Amino acid sequence: MSWVVLLLLAWTAAAVTCTRLCLAAVHTARAEPGLGAGHRLTLYEAAYLSGGPTRVVELTLVSMARQRRLLLAHTGWVTVVDPRGRDAMERSLLAAIGSYGQSRTAPVRARAAAGDAVRELADRLVAAGLAVPAGRTGRSVAGAVRQVRAALVAVVVFAGATLVMGPAPGPGPVLAVLWFLLPLILTLCCLALTRIDTQPHTRWASPAGRRLLGTLTTHGEGDRTYLTAIAVHGVRAIRDPRIRADWPGTAREDMN
Repeated sequence: MSWVVLLLLAWTAAAVTCTRLCLAAVHTARAEPGLGAGHRLTLYEAAYLSGGPTRVVELTLVSMARQRRLLLAHTGWVTVVDPRGRDAMERSLLAAIGSYGQSRTAPVRARAAAGDAVRELADRLVAAGLAVPAGRTGRSVAGAVRQVRAALVAVVVFAGATLVMGPAPGPGPVLAVLWFLLPLILTLCCLALTRIDTQPHTRWASPAGRRLLGTLTTHGEGDRTYLTAIAVHGVRAIRDPRIRADWPGTAREDMN
């Protein structure tokens, strides 16, 4: 019966992904608590641990735009006003924009995210035990959660396929679909349990890195607090009306 095959596939997907999530959670719980203690994250480090290379570039763009050293246009262009970079990240961004001093924002983000400055930042964080090495991001709790969500979708799809095809011979289609409730409940329960953990889950930060992210203050006044909110939460945290209006896509989001 084809519905049995689909049920086995659903159970396999649910069991494997939930097991991986449990193992990732256990690894996080057993992580050395003192790792990273006493280290104060820079804004660039917080951006990388929260959102990876692209988040670092976005933070740099916003920081320079707030100082009016870059001009951002809602049409998707960035223009250099001050060609002097104050640190390695700014110099990498300016180099990605190019000698003409103007470029499309999307390719600039991609080129700067793949630059040496971001790569060196990542290497330092990995060496300090705060970031997940490249190629292992899928082993984190965040990666395991995404896999469980994919398994949940697969279970629903398999159940829908069973209902449409109708298992014959055997139980009625509705009764057969009820068997899919077990893997569905398993995946839902695992996802619900991850909500108990209040640490931010990112694919880039190690358990020690997530602990440090949890100590950051993203609410309140002050330029650093504002930039910290952007580093942790991304461009959706932009409050500056001028930059928000000029950032590609944010004006469209405000209209929805």
